[in-house]
Amino acid sequence: MAAPLPALSAETLDVSIVRASIERSLRSRLERFRGTVLDVGAGNQPYRQLLLDPPSKAAKYVALDLAASVYSSPDLVWDGVTMPLESESVACALATELFEHCPDPELVMREIFRVLEPGGFLFFSVPFLWPLHDVPADEYRYTPFSLRRHLTGSGFVDVELDALGGWDASLAQMLALWARRRPMSTRTRRLLSAAALPVIRGLLARDRPPTEFADGAMLTGLAGTASKPSR
Repeated sequence: MAAPLPALSAETLDVSIVRASIERSLRSRLERFRGTVLDVGAGNQPYRQLLLDPPSKAAKYVALDLAASVYSSPDLVWDGVTMPLESESVACALATELFEHCPDPELVMREIFRVLEPGGFLFFSVPFLWPLHDVPADEYRYTPFSLRRHLTGSGFVDVELDALGGWDASLAQMLALWARRRPMSTRTRRLLSAAALPVIRGLLARDRPPTEFADGAMLTGLAGTASKPSR
């Protein structure tokens, strides 16, 4: 069975909201996964077991990351330019919270496109509302329109984009980040995190992510899929 998500608590306010929203989006697409799945920029590989459990039909999971990654050891290392894989050698790919770190996102997208089999697909997520992180390797925050343009410019078709959270989730996330990451004393952080927890729970329960990306829409991040055309 896949490892459970970290429960929403006063100590996990910031990370659990994001992880839960990405995992919900991924779970809704698990039945599409098959064959070898390549996790690009796999980090701590939080979705490895999820992708190997039913209803996913994946037979193999391959974690790919930079040699200098501070996270757990990947199955394969790369230089950020050319993946050490043959063309059309994987059925599916995963790129969660990766493209914001890529100085040339289409270079990475084109490499993913290259190693995908015809008809294969990519699942991805990117943050929209998040502090600077992994500095200085924090390059972009994507709108739905720029992300779609980069994906289609890299050869992908059938791009589907979902908002991971709307106005209420955005406020919940900002409260969580403020309580957990703003400079303050340990005692103050503990008190404010505990006070924020029920408010955050209430905001998340009432959140309705936008289904259209129109003026005035607010989102916490984006997830979705894009496909390589079949022959």
